[in-house]
Amino acid sequence: MSRAKIGRVEAIASGPVARQALGRLVVDTPGQGLFEITDEAARFVLESGLREGLLTLFCRHTSASLTIQENADPDVRTDLMTALDRLAPRKAGYVHDAEGADDMPAHIRTMLTGTSVAIPVAGGKLALGTWQGLYLVEHRDRPHRREIVLHLVGA
Repeated sequence: MSRAKIGRVEAIASGPVARQALGRLVVDTPGQGLFEITDEAARFVLESGLREGLLTLFCRHTSASLTIQENADPDVRTDLMTALDRLAPRKAGYVHDAEGADDMPAHIRTMLTGTSVAIPVAGGKLALGTWQGLYLVEHRDRPHRREIVLHLVGA
C-alpha cells in the first residue's frame, strides 16, 4: 500500500478575533433540489468588512440541509438527489407521515447531509476550492421558505 506525502501546515494568518457579524438568508424553494447560495454568502462576507475568519452557516429546519458540493457540472446535483432517493425512499413504510410521504425521508436526508457548514475566510473571500459551491438542499417535494443563519467571526 502506498503512502500519501503529507506536507506541513502553512500559516496563512493569525491574530485576535476582533469582530463578528450575524446575518439571515431566506430562500424560497420550489420543491426538492440543490440551490446554490455561494454568491449570497460571499456578499455577506464582503459587506462585513472582515478579511480573515470563519463563516458558519446553519439551516433552521429539520427537512432541509446545507452542503458544499461541485458547482461546475449540474449532473452532480442530479446524481446526488438520485442517491438520496435510494438512501431514503419515500415509500418505505415510515411511521411518521403526518405531513406527507416526503416528510420522514426529508428528516433522514437532513440527518445524512447536515444542517451546518463552516467555511474559512481568507483575504475577505470564502476559501472554497475551485469547483466548490455552497448549497441549500431542499428535501421536501413542495415549495418551502427556508431560513439560514450566517455567523462570521474574525478580523
